[in-house]
Amino acid sequence: MANENSDTANFKLTGKTALVTGASSGFGQHFARVLAKAGARVVVAARRQDRLQTLVDEISAAGGEALAIALDVTDAASVTAAFDQAETSFGTVNVLINNAGVAAPKTVHKTTEADWDFVVDTNLKGAWLVAAEAARRMVSARSGGVIINIASVLGLATSTGHGIYSASKAGLIQLTKHMALELAGKNIRSNAICPGYFKTELNAEYFDSDVGKAYIQSTPSGRLGCMEELNGPLLLLASDAGSFMNGTIVTVDGGHLVMSI
Repeated sequence: MANENSDTANFKLTGKTALVTGASSGFGQHFARVLAKAGARVVVAARRQDRLQTLVDEISAAGGEALAIALDVTDAASVTAAFDQAETSFGTVNVLINNAGVAAPKTVHKTTEADWDFVVDTNLKGAWLVAAEAARRMVSARSGGVIINIASVLGLATSTGHGIYSASKAGLIQLTKHMALELAGKNIRSNAICPGYFKTELNAEYFDSDVGKAYIQSTPSGRLGCMEELNGPLLLLASDAGSFMNGTIVTVDGGHLVMSI
């Protein structure tokens, strides 16, 4: 439990080992930099390992410690191998950022079974595979730890053309609460961050379009989020500063979900 007289030192992650999935771009890449700057040893994992090495080199040049590992979150054997490699190099992973995610935007009557499997296998099954493996190892090592699932405001609401994605993220939110309940007695906290709209590789084309720009201007904040605006929520949940937060769903969306209907 955090000392009530402590200050921003509680946000430090010195001595922690963090694993970030989907770290080759977007949120994952940004989260890895933030965690390393806070003092964590960071394992960056994704399918595109060439991009990961560039990130590792950048973190190392800034004085941090990082390791690149190839990981397919939909493959249980790949997940196990990734955690084995992380433990060999940095010890037990005690901060997991479950970030890997994909989308297949289509209206429901145009979606296929392949679309469903593509999105749900990564966003929900993959998140479960990684979180369960992380939890097993934290329990075995008696290290405690933190699991942060990166969900979405579309897990709390929905938007035309994003039915499968919304379903996957809603499932991830419920899984987060379930893990929080079952793992609390093992000193493992599980929380989720639900970002609103930030420009990433998944949505850049839309937000660069006239339609996308007009939509964002119609939201309460009238703009996209800046990656740096996720730093505070991430470090709060990952560190001892958030030691009494468990099963919490943190929305970072500039008030998007409170738009007037």
